[in-house]
Amino acid sequence: MTSIDVRDLTKEYGGRRAVDGLTFSVRPGRVTGFLGPNGAGKSTTMRMVLGLDHPTTGTATIGGHAYARLREPLRRVGSLLDADAAHGSRTARDHLRALAASNRIPARRVDAVLEETGLAAVARRRVRTYSLGMRQRLGIAAALLGDPEAVLLDEPANGLDPEGIVWIRTLLRRLAAEGRTVLVSSHLMGETAAFADHLLILGRGRLLADTSVQEFIHARVQPRVRVRTTDPAVLGDLLALHGHDASRDAEGTWTVLHARVDDIGRLMSEAGVPVLELAAREAGLEEAYLDLTAAEAEFTAQPQEA
Repeated sequence: MTSIDVRDLTKEYGGRRAVDGLTFSVRPGRVTGFLGPNGAGKSTTMRMVLGLDHPTTGTATIGGHAYARLREPLRRVGSLLDADAAHGSRTARDHLRALAASNRIPARRVDAVLEETGLAAVARRRVRTYSLGMRQRLGIAAALLGDPEAVLLDEPANGLDPEGIVWIRTLLRRLAAEGRTVLVSSHLMGETAAFADHLLILGRGRLLADTSVQEFIHARVQPRVRVRTTDPAVLGDLLALHGHDASRDAEGTWTVLHARVDDIGRLMSEAGVPVLELAAREAGLEEAYLDLTAAEAEFTAQPQEA
């Protein structure tokens, strides 16, 4: 099985350390989300894995080999880093045929990936006439062309419409289910939560987290219960009596930290307090991510007044 292994990877540009001693592995059979603020080093790391940039120190290998040493690399690794990589004067079919010929990939794969990415009907149009979403699909088609064991995609949902976003989510899950190694960089927290099994999170070039999605969320976000009744004051006294950490908003709804719905419901039932609303507040990846990276963003805007 092919894994992506990064060991003590560092990249410096003119004295600035863009990637700082990274060590991690991307395993087969799962989708790994690659997250971090702008300037965190994600794209630089992916470029070093693909041999496009040379590390200052450390190594990045795919299946135990540096990308530059792979024979017919498109058969081993598929990647999308730039949706504008295809020459605008070529048709999509010609672009893929040239890539296939350079790696001795059977010509039938061209039509197969055009069909899979939804571009078969426009395959003879020149790439310069394509929308951003269509160019993204072409880049994904190129990544899949060699039926590779490992796939690296940088912001693959960029420019896709809602149908395209559902399609890319399904594609990523299928690739992982087939035992492939899948690394996806994204800024879309909701989408990452929908397709990723595992997370690698960078901040200022350093590795901040290497964990499953659920473990990360549960470790960073407090469980909460939202509860509403006909008598908010009585509910507040009840929660305080039993030692719950709770706060009330202007509309009388209580938020109880570190609590379970079952426990709060049982407490109110035993005390005879009527329930109008009782719901767990689901922890989200975006909240957990922002909590972790709040001090790691290189570019941030000032909070705006209401």
